[in-house]
Amino acid sequence: GSFMLVNTSGRFAGQKAHLLLPHLKENDTHCIDFHYYVSSKSGSSPGTLNIYVKVNDGPIGNPVWNTSITATWNKAELAISTFWPNFYQVIFEVVTSGHPGYVAIDEVKVLGHPCTKTPHFLRLQSVEVNAGQFATFQCTANGGTDSSDRLWLQGIYVRDAPLKDIKVFNFRRFVALFSVVNATKRDAGNYRCMIRTEGGVGVSNYAELIVKEPPVPIAPPQLSSVGATYLWIQLNANSINGDGPIIQREVEYRTSSGSWYDIQPVDSTSYKIGHLDPDTEYEISVLLTRPGEGGTGSPGPALKTRTKCADPMRGPRKLEVVEIKSRQITICWEPFGYNVTRCHRYNLTVHYRYQAGGQEQVREEVSWDTESSHPQHTITNLSPYTNVSIKLVLMNPEGRKESQELVVQTDEDVPSAVPLESIQGSTFEEKIFLQWREPAQTYGVITLYEV
Repeated sequence: GSFMLVNTSGRFAGQKAHLLLPHLKENDTHCIDFHYYVSSKSGSSPGTLNIYVKVNDGPIGNPVWNTSITATWNKAELAISTFWPNFYQVIFEVVTSGHPGYVAIDEVKVLGHPCTKTPHFLRLQSVEVNAGQFATFQCTANGGTDSSDRLWLQGIYVRDAPLKDIKVFNFRRFVALFSVVNATKRDAGNYRCMIRTEGGVGVSNYAELIVKEPPVPIAPPQLSSVGATYLWIQLNANSINGDGPIIQREVEYRTSSGSWYDIQPVDSTSYKIGHLDPDTEYEISVLLTRPGEGGTGSPGPALKTRTKCADPMRGPRKLEVVEIKSRQITICWEPFGYNVTRCHRYNLTVHYRYQAGGQEQVREEVSWDTESSHPQHTITNLSPYTNVSIKLVLMNPEGRKESQELVVQTDEDVPSAVPLESIQGSTFEEKIFLQWREPAQTYGVITLYEV
Protein backbone atom coordinates (compact mmCIF):
# COMPACT_ATOMS: atom_id res chain seq x y z
CA GLY A 1 0.00 0.00 0.00
CA SER A 2 1.08 3.61 -0.59
CA PHE A 3 1.71 6.04 2.26
CA MET A 4 1.65 9.84 2.39
CA LEU A 5 2.26 12.17 5.33
CA VAL A 6 1.99 15.95 5.05
CA ASN A 7 3.23 18.15 7.92
CA THR A 8 1.42 21.47 7.44
CA SER A 9 3.47 23.43 10.01
CA GLY A 10 5.16 26.43 8.49
CA ARG A 11 3.17 26.11 5.28
CA PHE A 12 1.04 28.98 4.04
CA ALA A 13 -2.55 28.40 2.89
CA GLY A 14 -3.14 26.88 -0.55
CA GLN A 15 0.02 24.80 -0.94
CA LYS A 16 -0.61 21.35 -2.44
CA ALA A 17 0.84 17.86 -2.09
CA HIS A 18 -0.15 14.94 -4.36
CA LEU A 19 -0.09 11.14 -4.21
CA LEU A 20 -0.74 9.52 -7.62
CA LEU A 21 -1.74 5.88 -7.96
CA PRO A 22 -0.75 4.03 -11.15
CA HIS A 23 -3.13 3.80 -14.13
CA LEU A 24 -5.75 1.09 -13.67
CA LYS A 25 -7.91 -0.68 -16.24
CA GLU A 26 -10.52 -3.31 -15.33
CA ASN A 27 -13.64 -5.04 -16.68
CA ASP A 28 -15.50 -4.63 -13.40
CA THR A 29 -15.85 -2.23 -10.49
CA HIS A 30 -12.62 -1.66 -8.59
CA CYS A 31 -12.68 -1.09 -4.88
CA ILE A 32 -9.85 1.00 -3.47
CA ASP A 33 -9.79 1.38 0.29
CA PHE A 34 -7.45 3.56 2.37
CA HIS A 35 -6.97 4.94 5.84
CA TYR A 36 -6.72 8.68 6.43
CA TYR A 37 -6.03 11.06 9.29
CA VAL A 38 -6.43 14.86 9.47
CA SER A 39 -5.53 16.41 12.81
CA SER A 40 -4.08 19.44 14.59
CA LYS A 41 -3.49 20.40 18.23
CA SER A 42 -5.21 23.76 17.82
CA GLY A 43 -8.49 22.19 16.66
CA SER A 44 -8.36 24.19 13.41
CA SER A 45 -8.15 22.08 10.26
CA PRO A 46 -4.59 21.84 8.90
CA GLY A 47 -5.94 21.38 5.35
CA THR A 48 -8.31 19.58 3.01
CA LEU A 49 -7.86 16.07 1.67
CA ASN A 50 -9.32 15.82 -1.90
CA ILE A 51 -9.56 12.72 -4.07
CA TYR A 52 -9.83 12.91 -7.87
CA VAL A 53 -10.53 10.16 -10.39
CA LYS A 54 -9.03 11.10 -13.75
CA VAL A 55 -10.19 9.05 -16.78
CA ASN A 56 -8.13 8.32 -19.92
CA ASP A 57 -5.62 11.07 -19.03
CA GLY A 58 -8.46 13.56 -19.53
CA PRO A 59 -9.19 16.61 -17.35
CA ILE A 60 -8.87 16.07 -13.61
CA GLY A 61 -12.44 17.32 -13.05
CA ASN A 62 -13.91 18.02 -9.61
CA PRO A 63 -13.06 16.05 -6.43
CA VAL A 64 -15.13 12.90 -5.92
CA TRP A 65 -14.48 12.94 -2.16
CA ASN A 66 -13.04 15.35 0.40
CA THR A 67 -12.67 15.91 4.12
CA SER A 68 -11.06 18.55 6.31
CA ILE A 69 -10.99 17.27 9.94
CA THR A 70 -10.85 13.86 11.64
CA ALA A 71 -9.38 13.39 15.06
CA THR A 72 -8.60 9.69 14.50
CA TRP A 73 -7.63 7.29 11.75
CA ASN A 74 -10.60 6.45 9.53
CA LYS A 75 -11.17 4.08 6.66
CA ALA A 76 -12.96 4.90 3.38
CA GLU A 77 -13.75 3.08 0.14
CA LEU A 78 -13.75 4.21 -3.49
CA ALA A 79 -16.03 2.11 -5.71
CA ILE A 80 -14.83 3.02 -9.21
CA SER A 81 -16.89 1.77 -12.18
CA THR A 82 -14.76 2.90 -15.11
CA PHE A 83 -14.91 -0.08 -17.42
CA TRP A 84 -12.37 -1.43 -19.88
CA PRO A 85 -11.19 -0.17 -22.41
CA ASN A 86 -11.16 3.05 -20.34
CA PHE A 87 -8.38 3.50 -17.78
CA TYR A 88 -8.26 5.78 -14.78
CA GLN A 89 -5.92 7.23 -12.17
CA VAL A 90 -6.71 8.08 -8.55
CA ILE A 91 -5.06 11.26 -7.25
CA PHE A 92 -4.91 12.13 -3.54
CA GLU A 93 -4.39 15.86 -2.92
CA VAL A 94 -3.70 17.77 0.28
CA VAL A 95 -4.37 21.53 0.22
CA THR A 96 -2.92 23.30 3.27
CA SER A 97 -4.96 25.78 5.29
CA GLY A 98 -2.12 27.65 6.97
CA HIS A 99 -2.67 25.98 10.38
CA PRO A 100 -0.11 23.50 11.80
CA GLY A 101 -0.99 19.80 11.90
CA TYR A 102 -0.81 16.57 9.94
CA VAL A 103 -2.65 14.97 7.05
CA ALA A 104 -1.87 11.31 6.44
CA ILE A 105 -2.96 8.56 4.04
CA ASP A 106 -1.98 4.94 4.62
CA GLU A 107 -2.76 1.40 3.51
CA VAL A 108 -4.10 2.30 0.06
CA LYS A 109 -5.23 -1.06 -1.36
CA VAL A 110 -6.67 -1.90 -4.79
CA LEU A 111 -9.05 -4.81 -4.17
CA GLY A 112 -10.21 -7.23 -6.83
CA HIS A 113 -13.78 -7.36 -5.50
CA PRO A 114 -16.65 -4.87 -5.04
CA CYS A 115 -16.70 -2.60 -2.00
CA THR A 116 -18.60 -3.73 1.09
CA LYS A 117 -19.91 -0.35 2.35
CA THR A 118 -20.27 1.64 -0.89
CA PRO A 119 -22.67 0.96 -3.79
CA HIS A 120 -21.08 0.61 -7.21
CA PHE A 121 -22.59 1.71 -10.50
CA LEU A 122 -23.36 -0.28 -13.63
CA ARG A 123 -22.26 1.16 -16.96
CA LEU A 124 -23.84 4.58 -17.60
CA GLN A 125 -25.24 5.05 -21.12
CA SER A 126 -24.92 8.20 -23.21
CA VAL A 127 -28.05 10.33 -23.76
CA GLU A 128 -29.07 12.29 -26.86
CA VAL A 129 -31.72 15.02 -26.70
CA ASN A 130 -32.89 17.96 -28.76
CA ALA A 131 -32.09 21.45 -27.52
CA GLY A 132 -34.60 22.77 -24.98
CA GLN A 133 -35.60 19.31 -23.72
CA PHE A 134 -34.90 17.49 -20.43
CA ALA A 135 -32.01 15.01 -20.61
CA THR A 136 -32.44 12.19 -18.10
CA PHE A 137 -29.53 10.00 -16.99
CA GLN A 138 -30.33 6.67 -15.29
CA CYS A 139 -27.71 5.67 -12.78
CA THR A 140 -28.21 2.03 -11.82
CA ALA A 141 -26.24 0.84 -8.80
CA ASN A 142 -25.63 -2.42 -6.97
CA GLY A 143 -25.88 -1.92 -3.22
CA GLY A 144 -28.13 -0.14 -0.77
CA THR A 145 -28.70 3.55 -0.19
CA ASP A 146 -30.33 5.57 2.55
CA SER A 147 -31.45 9.17 3.00
CA SER A 148 -28.12 10.33 4.45
CA ASP A 149 -26.29 9.49 1.20
CA ARG A 150 -25.58 12.30 -1.25
CA LEU A 151 -26.24 11.52 -4.94
CA TRP A 152 -25.36 13.80 -7.82
CA LEU A 153 -24.46 13.80 -11.52
CA GLN A 154 -20.98 15.23 -11.89
CA GLY A 155 -20.19 17.08 -15.10
CA ILE A 156 -16.78 17.64 -16.63
CA TYR A 157 -16.59 21.26 -17.88
CA VAL A 158 -20.40 21.35 -17.44
CA ARG A 159 -22.71 22.06 -14.49
CA ASP A 160 -23.60 19.25 -12.08
CA ALA A 161 -27.19 18.00 -12.11
CA PRO A 162 -29.19 17.36 -8.92
CA LEU A 163 -31.06 14.16 -8.09
CA LYS A 164 -34.56 14.10 -9.61
CA ASP A 165 -35.87 10.75 -8.38
CA ILE A 166 -34.69 7.49 -6.87
CA LYS A 167 -36.25 4.04 -7.23
CA VAL A 168 -35.15 1.40 -4.74
CA PHE A 169 -35.86 -2.16 -5.94
CA ASN A 170 -34.32 -3.97 -2.97
CA PHE A 171 -31.30 -3.75 -0.63
CA ARG A 172 -29.05 -4.76 -3.54
CA ARG A 173 -30.27 -2.53 -6.39
CA PHE A 174 -31.48 1.05 -6.93
CA VAL A 175 -31.78 3.49 -9.85
CA ALA A 176 -31.13 7.22 -9.44
CA LEU A 177 -32.51 9.60 -12.09
CA PHE A 178 -30.89 12.93 -12.91
CA SER A 179 -32.23 15.60 -15.26
CA VAL A 180 -30.34 18.27 -17.15
CA VAL A 181 -33.24 20.69 -17.74
CA ASN A 182 -33.69 22.78 -20.90
CA ALA A 183 -30.50 21.31 -22.32
CA THR A 184 -28.50 23.56 -24.65
CA LYS A 185 -25.29 23.00 -26.60
CA ARG A 186 -23.48 24.44 -23.55
CA ASP A 187 -24.70 21.47 -21.46
CA ALA A 188 -23.32 18.90 -23.91
CA GLY A 189 -20.36 16.98 -22.55
CA ASN A 190 -19.41 14.18 -20.18
CA TYR A 191 -21.21 13.30 -16.95
CA ARG A 192 -20.83 10.55 -14.36
CA CYS A 193 -22.92 9.26 -11.46
CA MET A 194 -21.68 9.96 -7.94
CA ILE A 195 -22.77 8.67 -4.52
CA ARG A 196 -21.19 9.74 -1.22
CA THR A 197 -21.97 7.43 1.68
CA GLU A 198 -20.70 7.21 5.24
CA GLY A 199 -18.27 4.54 4.06
CA GLY A 200 -16.89 6.24 0.97
CA VAL A 201 -17.78 7.20 -2.56
CA GLY A 202 -19.05 5.44 -5.73
CA VAL A 203 -18.05 6.75 -9.17
CA SER A 204 -19.45 5.63 -12.54
CA ASN A 205 -17.93 5.83 -16.01
CA TYR A 206 -18.33 9.05 -17.97
CA ALA A 207 -21.24 9.07 -20.43
CA GLU A 208 -21.85 11.77 -23.01
CA LEU A 209 -24.78 14.14 -23.19
CA ILE A 210 -25.29 14.87 -26.89
CA VAL A 211 -27.48 17.91 -27.57
CA LYS A 212 -28.81 18.25 -31.11
CA GLU A 213 -30.19 21.45 -32.58
CA PRO A 214 -33.51 20.94 -34.41
CA PRO A 215 -33.06 21.62 -38.16
CA VAL A 216 -34.04 24.91 -39.80
CA PRO A 217 -33.87 25.50 -43.59
CA ILE A 218 -31.33 28.15 -44.62
CA ALA A 219 -33.26 29.35 -47.70
CA PRO A 220 -36.96 30.07 -48.33
CA PRO A 221 -39.03 27.73 -50.53
CA GLN A 222 -39.08 28.47 -54.28
CA LEU A 223 -42.16 29.19 -56.37
CA SER A 224 -42.85 26.82 -59.32
CA SER A 225 -46.22 28.03 -60.56
CA VAL A 226 -49.09 30.26 -59.46
CA GLY A 227 -52.84 29.94 -59.82
CA ALA A 228 -55.80 31.82 -58.40
CA THR A 229 -56.41 29.26 -55.64
CA TYR A 230 -53.14 27.32 -55.53
CA LEU A 231 -49.37 27.71 -55.34
CA TRP A 232 -46.83 25.04 -56.38
CA ILE A 233 -43.61 25.32 -54.38
CA GLN A 234 -40.25 23.57 -54.21
CA LEU A 235 -39.35 23.01 -50.54
CA ASN A 236 -35.67 23.92 -51.18
CA ALA A 237 -34.77 22.54 -47.75
CA ASN A 238 -31.60 20.53 -48.40
CA SER A 239 -29.33 23.11 -46.75
CA ILE A 240 -30.04 23.41 -43.03
CA ASN A 241 -28.80 24.96 -39.84
CA GLY A 242 -28.94 22.45 -36.97
CA ASP A 243 -28.79 18.66 -37.03
CA GLY A 244 -30.35 15.89 -39.11
CA PRO A 245 -31.52 13.35 -39.95
CA ILE A 246 -34.77 14.87 -41.19
CA ILE A 247 -37.74 12.56 -40.58
CA GLN A 248 -40.59 14.94 -41.37
CA ARG A 249 -41.22 18.01 -43.51
CA GLU A 250 -44.14 20.40 -43.13
CA VAL A 251 -45.22 23.50 -45.01
CA GLU A 252 -46.56 26.38 -42.92
CA TYR A 253 -48.40 29.12 -44.78
CA ARG A 254 -50.24 32.21 -43.60
CA THR A 255 -51.86 35.28 -45.06
CA SER A 256 -49.54 38.31 -44.86
CA SER A 257 -52.38 40.36 -43.39
CA GLY A 258 -54.57 38.77 -40.76
CA SER A 259 -53.95 35.83 -38.45
CA TRP A 260 -55.02 32.86 -40.58
CA TYR A 261 -52.46 30.07 -41.01
CA ASP A 262 -52.22 26.34 -41.65
CA ILE A 263 -49.62 23.56 -41.53
CA GLN A 264 -49.52 20.62 -43.96
CA PRO A 265 -47.24 17.55 -43.83
CA VAL A 266 -45.28 17.01 -47.06
CA ASP A 267 -43.59 13.83 -48.31
CA SER A 268 -41.88 15.10 -51.47
CA THR A 269 -39.62 17.97 -52.48
CA SER A 270 -42.44 19.86 -54.21
CA TYR A 271 -45.92 20.59 -52.94
CA LYS A 272 -49.17 22.13 -54.15
CA ILE A 273 -50.91 24.32 -51.60
CA GLY A 274 -54.59 24.42 -52.57
CA HIS A 275 -57.86 26.05 -51.47
CA LEU A 276 -56.27 29.51 -51.31
CA ASP A 277 -57.96 32.87 -51.82
CA PRO A 278 -57.37 34.64 -55.15
CA ASP A 279 -55.22 37.80 -55.33
CA THR A 280 -53.96 37.32 -51.76
CA GLU A 281 -50.41 37.52 -50.45
CA TYR A 282 -49.16 34.48 -48.55
CA GLU A 283 -46.01 33.79 -46.54
CA ILE A 284 -44.81 30.20 -46.92
CA SER A 285 -42.08 28.53 -44.87
CA VAL A 286 -40.85 25.01 -44.25
CA LEU A 287 -40.65 23.22 -40.88
CA LEU A 288 -38.21 20.32 -40.50
CA THR A 289 -38.21 17.65 -37.79
CA ARG A 290 -35.42 15.37 -36.54
CA PRO A 291 -35.98 12.34 -34.25
CA GLY A 292 -36.84 12.79 -30.58
CA GLU A 293 -39.02 14.98 -28.43
CA GLY A 294 -38.81 18.65 -29.45
CA GLY A 295 -37.17 17.74 -32.75
CA THR A 296 -39.13 20.26 -34.86
CA GLY A 297 -37.10 23.36 -35.70
CA SER A 298 -38.50 26.84 -36.05
CA PRO A 299 -39.89 27.80 -39.49
CA GLY A 300 -37.28 28.61 -42.11
CA PRO A 301 -37.19 31.90 -44.07
CA ALA A 302 -40.53 32.71 -45.69
CA LEU A 303 -41.39 32.98 -49.38
CA LYS A 304 -43.78 35.92 -49.91
CA THR A 305 -45.96 35.49 -52.95
CA ARG A 306 -49.40 36.41 -54.27
CA THR A 307 -52.04 34.23 -55.90
CA LYS A 308 -53.51 35.32 -59.24
CA CYS A 309 -56.92 36.92 -59.61
CA ALA A 310 -59.78 34.56 -60.45
CA ASP A 311 -62.51 35.08 -63.04
CA PRO A 312 -65.28 37.19 -61.40
CA MET A 313 -67.99 35.01 -59.86
CA ARG A 314 -70.81 36.79 -61.76
CA GLY A 315 -71.87 40.11 -63.21
CA PRO A 316 -73.45 42.89 -61.14
CA ARG A 317 -77.04 42.20 -60.01
CA LYS A 318 -80.29 44.13 -59.64
CA LEU A 319 -79.59 46.82 -62.24
CA GLU A 320 -82.37 49.39 -61.71
CA VAL A 321 -83.31 52.93 -62.72
CA VAL A 322 -83.06 55.63 -60.05
CA GLU A 323 -84.12 58.63 -62.18
CA ILE A 324 -85.02 59.30 -65.81
CA LYS A 325 -84.74 62.76 -67.40
CA SER A 326 -84.94 63.78 -71.01
CA ARG A 327 -81.17 63.77 -71.53
CA GLN A 328 -79.82 61.63 -68.67
CA ILE A 329 -80.50 58.37 -66.84
CA THR A 330 -79.26 57.44 -63.34
CA ILE A 331 -78.96 53.72 -62.58
CA CYS A 332 -78.08 51.72 -59.42
CA TRP A 333 -77.18 48.09 -58.66
CA GLU A 334 -76.61 45.75 -55.75
CA PRO A 335 -73.28 46.44 -54.02
CA PHE A 336 -70.64 43.69 -54.39
CA GLY A 337 -67.22 42.95 -52.89
CA TYR A 338 -64.14 40.76 -53.20
CA ASN A 339 -66.19 37.57 -53.01
CA VAL A 340 -67.73 38.57 -56.39
CA THR A 341 -64.76 40.35 -58.00
CA ARG A 342 -62.24 37.65 -56.83
CA CYS A 343 -59.55 40.28 -57.27
CA HIS A 344 -58.53 43.49 -55.53
CA ARG A 345 -57.91 45.16 -58.91
CA TYR A 346 -61.00 45.42 -61.14
CA ASN A 347 -63.12 47.95 -62.97
CA LEU A 348 -66.78 48.37 -63.69
CA THR A 349 -67.91 49.90 -67.01
CA VAL A 350 -71.37 51.05 -68.09
CA HIS A 351 -72.12 50.00 -71.69
CA TYR A 352 -75.13 51.60 -73.45
CA ARG A 353 -76.47 51.87 -77.00
CA TYR A 354 -79.29 53.79 -78.71
CA GLN A 355 -80.50 54.81 -82.21
CA ALA A 356 -79.65 58.32 -83.38
CA GLY A 357 -80.14 59.62 -86.93
CA GLY A 358 -80.79 56.12 -88.22
CA GLN A 359 -77.46 54.87 -86.81
CA GLU A 360 -76.82 52.79 -83.70
CA GLN A 361 -74.54 54.58 -81.23
CA VAL A 362 -72.51 52.42 -78.77
CA ARG A 363 -70.79 53.99 -75.78
CA GLU A 364 -69.02 52.92 -72.56
CA GLU A 365 -68.01 54.77 -69.41
CA VAL A 366 -66.05 53.68 -66.32
CA SER A 367 -68.02 53.82 -63.07
CA TRP A 368 -65.95 54.91 -60.06
CA ASP A 369 -68.72 54.38 -57.53
CA THR A 370 -68.00 50.68 -56.91
CA GLU A 371 -66.98 50.79 -53.23
CA SER A 372 -70.15 52.56 -52.07
CA SER A 373 -72.95 50.86 -50.15
CA HIS A 374 -75.46 52.44 -52.61
CA PRO A 375 -73.56 52.47 -55.90
CA GLN A 376 -75.02 54.47 -58.82
CA HIS A 377 -74.02 56.07 -62.11
CA THR A 378 -75.49 58.81 -64.27
CA ILE A 379 -75.32 58.64 -68.09
CA THR A 380 -75.54 62.15 -69.61
CA ASN A 381 -75.76 63.75 -73.11
CA LEU A 382 -78.50 61.42 -74.22
CA SER A 383 -81.22 62.23 -76.76
CA PRO A 384 -84.71 62.74 -75.35
CA TYR A 385 -87.46 60.23 -76.09
CA THR A 386 -84.99 57.53 -77.08
CA ASN A 387 -84.69 53.85 -76.11
CA VAL A 388 -81.36 53.18 -74.39
CA SER A 389 -80.06 49.64 -73.71
CA ILE A 390 -77.79 49.57 -70.63
CA LYS A 391 -75.63 46.85 -69.07
CA LEU A 392 -72.76 46.75 -66.53
CA VAL A 393 -69.51 44.86 -67.23
CA LEU A 394 -67.28 43.75 -64.33
CA MET A 395 -63.67 43.09 -65.43
CA ASN A 396 -60.47 41.98 -63.67
CA PRO A 397 -57.17 40.80 -65.21
CA GLU A 398 -58.54 37.26 -65.51
CA GLY A 399 -61.97 37.77 -67.04
CA ARG A 400 -65.27 39.63 -67.37
CA LYS A 401 -68.89 39.13 -66.37
CA GLU A 402 -71.93 41.15 -67.51
CA SER A 403 -75.16 42.13 -65.83
CA GLN A 404 -78.53 41.64 -67.48
CA GLU A 405 -79.49 44.37 -69.97
CA LEU A 406 -81.93 47.11 -69.03
CA VAL A 407 -83.90 49.04 -71.70
CA VAL A 408 -84.99 52.54 -70.69
CA GLN A 409 -86.65 55.37 -72.63
CA THR A 410 -85.57 58.93 -71.91
CA ASP A 411 -88.26 61.52 -71.20
CA GLU A 412 -89.74 63.83 -73.87
CA ASP A 413 -88.25 67.29 -74.30
CA VAL A 414 -89.13 70.58 -76.05
CA PRO A 415 -88.99 70.05 -79.85
CA SER A 416 -86.66 72.08 -82.02
CA ALA A 417 -88.13 74.90 -84.14
CA VAL A 418 -90.04 74.39 -87.38
CA PRO A 419 -87.51 75.00 -90.17
CA LEU A 420 -88.22 78.55 -91.37
CA GLU A 421 -87.43 77.86 -95.01
CA SER A 422 -90.05 75.10 -95.04
CA ILE A 423 -92.96 77.43 -94.29
CA GLN A 424 -94.97 78.03 -97.42
CA GLY A 425 -98.17 80.09 -97.70
CA SER A 426 -100.92 79.98 -100.37
CA THR A 427 -103.21 83.02 -100.26
CA PHE A 428 -106.93 83.09 -101.09
CA GLU A 429 -109.52 85.88 -100.85
CA GLU A 430 -110.46 85.16 -97.29
CA LYS A 431 -107.76 82.84 -96.02
CA ILE A 432 -104.06 81.97 -96.07
CA PHE A 433 -103.21 78.26 -96.31
CA LEU A 434 -99.85 77.36 -94.58
CA GLN A 435 -97.82 74.21 -94.71
CA TRP A 436 -94.40 73.29 -93.24
CA ARG A 437 -92.07 70.44 -92.41
CA GLU A 438 -91.73 68.79 -89.01
CA PRO A 439 -88.97 70.11 -86.74
CA ALA A 440 -85.60 68.43 -87.29
CA GLN A 441 -85.82 67.02 -83.72
CA THR A 442 -89.31 66.33 -82.42
CA TYR A 443 -88.07 64.92 -79.05
CA GLY A 444 -91.40 63.27 -78.43
CA VAL A 445 -94.90 63.18 -79.81
CA ILE A 446 -95.94 66.62 -81.18
CA THR A 447 -99.39 67.37 -79.83
CA LEU A 448 -99.93 70.93 -81.10
CA TYR A 449 -98.66 73.48 -83.61
CA GLU A 450 -99.62 77.08 -82.94
CA VAL A 451 -99.67 79.77 -85.60
